[in-house]
Amino acid sequence: MRVLIAGGGIGGLTAAIALQRLGHEVMVFEQAGVLDEVGAGIQVSPNGVKVLKALGVEARVSRNAFRPKALEMRMGRSGRLLFDIPLRKTAINRWGADYLHVHRADMVEALKEVLLERQPDSIHLGCKAASYSQDDKGVRLQLQSGDVFEGDVLVGADGIHSLIRAQMLGPDAPRYTGMTAWRAVAPVACLGDHAPPPTASVWVGSRRHAVTYLLRGGSLANFVGVVERKEQHVESWTAEGSREDAVRDFQGWSSDVTAIIEKADVLHRWALYDRDELPRWCDGRVTLLGDACHPMLPFLAQGAVMAIEDAYVLAQQLSREATPEAALKAYEAARKPRTSRVQAGARANARLFHRRNPFTQMSTYGPMWIAGRTMKGFVHSRNDWLYSHDVTCS
Repeated sequence: MRVLIAGGGIGGLTAAIALQRLGHEVMVFEQAGVLDEVGAGIQVSPNGVKVLKALGVEARVSRNAFRPKALEMRMGRSGRLLFDIPLRKTAINRWGADYLHVHRADMVEALKEVLLERQPDSIHLGCKAASYSQDDKGVRLQLQSGDVFEGDVLVGADGIHSLIRAQMLGPDAPRYTGMTAWRAVAPVACLGDHAPPPTASVWVGSRRHAVTYLLRGGSLANFVGVVERKEQHVESWTAEGSREDAVRDFQGWSSDVTAIIEKADVLHRWALYDRDELPRWCDGRVTLLGDACHPMLPFLAQGAVMAIEDAYVLAQQLSREATPEAALKAYEAARKPRTSRVQAGARANARLFHRRNPFTQMSTYGPMWIAGRTMKGFVHSRNDWLYSHDVTCS
């Protein structure tokens, strides 16, 4: 079977590897002229690492990764530790795989290397999808250049502004969440005594929060900050914001947070929008994957991992079912309940991280402080449904 994939990001490349491994021919069409990514990190939890291992790419992805010592939460201004839950050994012993922090560019490069080793002619750059058509014999993808490619299945892995989704379902109706996100990286060597801890750290405060962690063996510090604001910015990972605005948003916060802002070469800023669950992901021989069908708010760190899970399940269904149409329906049925639950969990965390006054902070974070010291197993158990999940065993 020939599978056309619109989008050469993490989801599209993982899908190509999973499909090629099962004997399918893949063609990946990426609109960019080069395969690179915004300078930022991602968290790959054990449920995603299990897929990478099954596909034979875990070693390549993890070679430049960082394994955090713990999951922790701190108060943003004082830096006071609310809880600190061991992670390195726990991830393997409890959830079955490592928990990794990976630079997005390293992830894309590793996936690209593996795919090109296995099918050298599979990636086509500078090729932006324009439209598709299909009949009972196959599907055709037309590029903006006018070139047309034929296949048996088309996968729209073309991101949050998916053109494949727009043709399938019409324009979407994103809702501004009232929050803007910042993202930046800085060399740890430039941070002196203010490097963030070697953990996955959430820093909470009134109407804002931050996340810090290390990348590339601990040589880079990654920062994500989310601030409530009425002003809307563009929804784009590549849009930049001013250092002055970022400093103002986190003025008075711990130096372990603000040092990254001050030393980063570039600060990216984008508005966070939410979307209703799609009525369907499939149209005959065409389906969607990752952010194209279930965009995630970043508050569970599962956007990339859900796309990785999608990719594995899609490949399995296309190799099991009698027809492409049946396979794509089975893929959607298998994935939609889980991705919807993760989306809901991310929305809930947005409220958890942004308690606005001392009373609500005390009533929320006080019990968490106690649980973190007396019931560490209970805190871990709250992530079991997410991290223990293994699509490679289904």
